[in-house]
Amino acid sequence: MEQTRTYEKLDHPAVKAALFYPRQDFTAPPVGAQDHGIEVEAGVVLGGRFFLAADPAAVNLLFFHGNGEVVGDYDDVGPQYNAQGINLLAVDYRGYGHSTGSPTVTAMLQDAHRILSWVLAWLAKEGCTGHLVVMGRSLGSVSAIELAATEEAVAGLIVESGIAQTLPLLRTLGLDVQALGIEEADGFGNLEKIARVQKPTYILHAQHDQIIPLIQAEELQSVCGARSKEFQMIPGADHNNILALTGKLYFQAIKQFLKRVGKSHGPRRSGIRG
Repeated sequence: MEQTRTYEKLDHPAVKAALFYPRQDFTAPPVGAQDHGIEVEAGVVLGGRFFLAADPAAVNLLFFHGNGEVVGDYDDVGPQYNAQGINLLAVDYRGYGHSTGSPTVTAMLQDAHRILSWVLAWLAKEGCTGHLVVMGRSLGSVSAIELAATEEAVAGLIVESGIAQTLPLLRTLGLDVQALGIEEADGFGNLEKIARVQKPTYILHAQHDQIIPLIQAEELQSVCGARSKEFQMIPGADHNNILALTGKLYFQAIKQFLKRVGKSHGPRRSGIRG
């Protein structure tokens, strides 16, 4: 089910320039990884890089990265997920990596639903039977929360360095939201959406995040509608070094959460929604 909220004010050129840092990257996938092209509309193909564990029943983690990243930045990360028995399915936004098109907030959220439909069909074709969990880092939290709030096929949600309210982020990025006529009601709506999330949710955030302060994660945790929800503050970390500081503990913690998702969700249901 695609979103019905509109994002015209976030598609203003000044806002797009602050939110998105598209970077092309045509490096070949490392050994063991697969690159895929996901057509989201005529002439627009998004690049995905999939790292698959050996077990066909492995949990599938559909990952939306931060605004200055591309899927190739996770070439060292994917195998570490695989070592924990987790499939990492990372997908770029328009204009990033191998992807065509130009990013907008409206397109990013519409594309998230189309990506999910494509991935579910691909997993079924490949015989991958594990649950699908969505994860978003920083800007990627917008896509992940959108899908967790609206798509039945999503079994769980992980938010790393996620956005609660839109206006504080836009101000941090140097935008004059008053001059642009943007109010919180014109924003991503992450708080409103996560309040509707019923799936198990894991929120992790850096203690000293200088871009999206810790209070944003606390707000997401507070309003999240899931009965099973966990919050992890990473001491001493900032917006971009959670993984560097936590190392293997990062992947082990996510693995434990995903195990709990499997126990609470039961057998994976097949339907594809778009």
